[in-house]
Amino acid sequence: MHDLPYQFHFGLMGWRGKGPNVWPDIRAEVPEYPGGLNLQHSIEYWLTLDLLSSEFSKNLSGRSAIRVRNSSEADVIFVPFFASISYNRYSKKLKPNQKSANDLLQEKLVSFLTGQEEWKRSGGKDHIIVAHHPNSLLYARMKLWPAIFILADFGRYPSTVANVEKDVIAPYKHLIPSYVDDNSGFDSRPILLYFQGAIYRKDVSWHANIKILPQYCWRYAFIEPPFDAIASHCVPVIISDEIELPFEDIIDYSEFCIFVRSSDALKENFLINFIRNIGKEEWTRMWERLKEVEHFFEFQYPSKENDAVQMIWQAVLRKVPGIKRKIHRADRFSQTIVPGETGLKSASVPRNFW
Repeated sequence: MHDLPYQFHFGLMGWRGKGPNVWPDIRAEVPEYPGGLNLQHSIEYWLTLDLLSSEFSKNLSGRSAIRVRNSSEADVIFVPFFASISYNRYSKKLKPNQKSANDLLQEKLVSFLTGQEEWKRSGGKDHIIVAHHPNSLLYARMKLWPAIFILADFGRYPSTVANVEKDVIAPYKHLIPSYVDDNSGFDSRPILLYFQGAIYRKDVSWHANIKILPQYCWRYAFIEPPFDAIASHCVPVIISDEIELPFEDIIDYSEFCIFVRSSDALKENFLINFIRNIGKEEWTRMWERLKEVEHFFEFQYPSKENDAVQMIWQAVLRKVPGIKRKIHRADRFSQTIVPGETGLKSASVPRNFW
């Protein structure tokens, strides 16, 4: 993990380093991430805490990643830039034609990373950058795209910059309390379907308040994002044809979610009739499976085995062989035979030629 100045991470939350210290001593105090909707995209915060704590934790069982000091020993290199909070708090321009503090930080980040030997060695392919808020990293993403991005979705990225082969989709941090001691079965949930979201993206006039009804009343929930439905132990209803979901290479969402094609959802009465025709036995099976996987979507510190933090690291780990393959392919012609001489001689070949 790069030792970026605190202005790139905890400093964005108000923490200030003393002297040369760029990291807080989290054994004494953990800086608190801003609450409200900011928390939805706080993924880089939890990952950074996990790496920092790995340096002093005596028990490393259940961990999928630990920090090493020698970059030659690292499988990947984490970039601790809190891009989401930078966008949420510092993207406003104080004057016309003036760059925001968020834009300036991104420019400094690009300059710093591309000047590092670790970046030059791989062309950035083994770097991990979190940009979970869809509008975060707007400038830097076009400069740093060889890196692995950890994102909420691919909706605002060209496929050449971000794609499922290269990058990792991470869940939102759900904003409602986790549902414990749940014994509310099919018959005790009288409300068929609960909706929270917007007919059109960012249309706040359509948003419902999730606290209006207790979560144990709903059988199904169409909630934006659907991880609040999982935390509520309501079977999520997902209307989408192309949605990319976290950890789908190892999780079968059809076991605990209802998927509906967009074209079908537009048909009159299709959705409500479809859901009504799902019987008690099928709902109960999905509800039980949902409770078995809910811990995969829990962000917490300290992190626990197979929670969201560890699941993200594991998803990154599954990318490592592909990363190494790209780097090794780029190295094919980095050594060339010089005519008239014996042995090999280094050649200046750009590593990010693809």
